[in-house]
Amino acid sequence: MSRFFAAATDWLMRHRSSLPAWMNRAMESVARDPDGVIGRLASRLLGAGTDVAVTTVPDTEIRLYIGPTNYSGQAFAWARAVEAEDLRVGARSVAIELPGGFRFPADTTVPIAAVNASLPWAEAEWEAARRFTHLLIEAERPLFGRRFDRDVRTEIAALEAANLSVAYLCHGTDIRDPAAHARRTPWSPYPDDPRTSTLQADAERNLALLRAIPLPTFVSTPDLLDDVPWATWCPVVVDTARFASAAGPFESGTPLVIHASSSAVQKGSHLIDGALAPLRNDGDLEYRVVVGAAAANMPAIYADADIVLDQFRLGSYGVAACEAMAAGRVVVGHVLPAVRDRVLEATGLALPIIEATPDTLADVLADIIRDPESAREFAATGPAFTTAVHSGEASARALLSGWIDATP
Repeated sequence: MSRFFAAATDWLMRHRSSLPAWMNRAMESVARDPDGVIGRLASRLLGAGTDVAVTTVPDTEIRLYIGPTNYSGQAFAWARAVEAEDLRVGARSVAIELPGGFRFPADTTVPIAAVNASLPWAEAEWEAARRFTHLLIEAERPLFGRRFDRDVRTEIAALEAANLSVAYLCHGTDIRDPAAHARRTPWSPYPDDPRTSTLQADAERNLALLRAIPLPTFVSTPDLLDDVPWATWCPVVVDTARFASAAGPFESGTPLVIHASSSAVQKGSHLIDGALAPLRNDGDLEYRVVVGAAAANMPAIYADADIVLDQFRLGSYGVAACEAMAAGRVVVGHVLPAVRDRVLEATGLALPIIEATPDTLADVLADIIRDPESAREFAATGPAFTTAVHSGEASARALLSGWIDATP
């Protein structure tokens, strides 16, 4: 029964954008009130037994625990990067698995039903975690389920009492202030996002936590330094070798433009179609939208493309843009000047993403297509940039110098 319900829930989560509003509210209530009637019923149907993986503790001088979100597999990548940079470190990533979510590698994966309902798992995971020396809290989320009543502040107090050094890592919507973001760029998604009031409350609550309990703080993208100016940028990591492509862009045929739409509202996917219509009608380019593709398929998808359209609303860049740059594609997106300046200041390298907004995108693409040789030269800077900034070494150095090595 639990296997059937898990499959059904997985399907619902993957298709939630097409479901009635009342169904989405019901699903959200499970996450926000796991002890409510719907939350308890979901945990029972999904199967919240005690046969759940518990994190193994490395036998190293420094033991780093990262969790619980592992967005885009980043916690796993940071764990491997720190281990590679410093042999004193053994690291483990812990991911809470949500129905319908993309499954990325993690050292420990725990179903949300167990996190919400299983006290034996929570006790066992806490006993394992307290044997680490450092713990990095992702997205200000609680890690140990019922053990500390899902309260991050209580968890931090317990971790510090157990002599662990604790730090925060902010990912995006957990800390980005929607109202402030809307003032920074007219293309901000938040005036259109139905979740904005919830995201605003979450960001304000999380920022209050960071201020009430000051700890070393990291952000995964440079735009978030607007929201947490005292933080350190810990760049996202991509496997540059996996995305490397032998063929460059514009080598034959009509240019193929792709856009990977993980969130239409946040990325501005709906704003792209109109901008591209004249070029498509004239046969100047072929346009393809990629939705729901497995992570394993993305290297081939990027290798087929000439131009990759990233996002046009947040004013920054993330994992998808890094993957496309690593593939040596021409990447186009909206990146605010302040973000570009931070990247240049921190790395000494200019960000190889061509600037465009929905208003300028058609003209920008027309210029690229008219001068493919210049476009190829620009795209060729992408792999070197991602190797220098997003292959893991820079991220490991940020965590080591900004926190781990400074721990008494």
